[in-house]
Amino acid sequence: MNCPKCGKENQDGAQNCQFCNATFNGTIDSAKPVTIKVSRLAIIAVVCAIIAIMFLPYITRNSNPEETENYNIRTLTFLKIACYLNLSLLLTSAILGFISYILIEKSGGKVTGRNFAVGAILLSIIVGFFVVLSTSPFFVRRVAFRMVCGTNLSGIGKAMLIYANDYDDKFPRAGGSTTIWGTIVKWDATNRQMAFGLAGDGAGGVATISSSLYLLVKYAEVTPKSFLCAGEFRISEFQAKKNLDLKQLWDFGPEPWKHCSYSYHMPYCNYSITTSSEPGMAVMADRNPWIPSLGWKVKDISKFNPDGDRNAIKAGNSFPHKNEGQNVLFIDSHVEFENTPCYGVDEDNIYTYQDGGDIRRGSPPQIGSQPTNRADSMLVNDPPIQNP
Repeated sequence: MNCPKCGKENQDGAQNCQFCNATFNGTIDSAKPVTIKVSRLAIIAVVCAIIAIMFLPYITRNSNPEETENYNIRTLTFLKIACYLNLSLLLTSAILGFISYILIEKSGGKVTGRNFAVGAILLSIIVGFFVVLSTSPFFVRRVAFRMVCGTNLSGIGKAMLIYANDYDDKFPRAGGSTTIWGTIVKWDATNRQMAFGLAGDGAGGVATISSSLYLLVKYAEVTPKSFLCAGEFRISEFQAKKNLDLKQLWDFGPEPWKHCSYSYHMPYCNYSITTSSEPGMAVMADRNPWIPSLGWKVKDISKFNPDGDRNAIKAGNSFPHKNEGQNVLFIDSHVEFENTPCYGVDEDNIYTYQDGGDIRRGSPPQIGSQPTNRADSMLVNDPPIQNP
């Protein structure tokens, strides 16, 4: 006969179950077998836990993006989705495990699967803790990256003021007075004329945006590492060859876009920045989202709406800080993290030039573009001359 509690078979006439010690009290009908079935809820709970475990390799691998060569904002998005799915499955597993365990205990032995239920509960708890512990430092690190980036810009801003004090209140501008924006310079040239292709009187020539910023390395004791945003993982600190001194050079190497994270107000124009410019003018910020950059896909400005919802506004933000905003350096060297690009004078878009329409939107710049007036912030960075 079968025990009504645990369902296991005992000898006929037994008074107590030899497995669970339940008392029969003569209620067992040995001629009628008890139907035993495994709890489906317990099985589903275990399956949910197993599926959640399958997400772990992806989550743990991408929780260290500085070690991931192809890290980009899409990777971050997929990581968040994987974490949400994983935790949802684990929560489902735990709930179903508890429910199935209670039903098994109340079934009088007609339903089994206690081990499945307990296993699902334990797996969901253990795996859940593992996911939280492995990913929380990553998301905390994103906030820390934002702070480090802001500190870098603040230090650069102070160096710019020192530089401007020695150069008639003008902020760094490479080349000569009529130099235009170009894609590359002779970064290791022996003199300024050769570096930027200047004429004998110092006129003409081309220069990169980063070569203007490099003047702070050359003359203001700023280290190349200060130009790296901690939120970018495909750029690296510029290091000169052993036989070269950093102060002898004119740019961050032959591929400067790999060693400089920030955009800079267009220096090669009639409206370059000086210490007497509008106090609300932006001097530097994270990369321009509408200019090609290493590791980031150019955004579609048609998706940006300064009056839209949060997603429409994020469509105009820089990439490195999860599209939440950008660190912006202003004339007085103070830095703020702004959750919209419309933070110039009169809410001017710091990443576009004014085209006669809404200054909060403007037009995306490209090589050759210039600000239209002294209150028009237009922060740009050098695009890669090829797709590395």
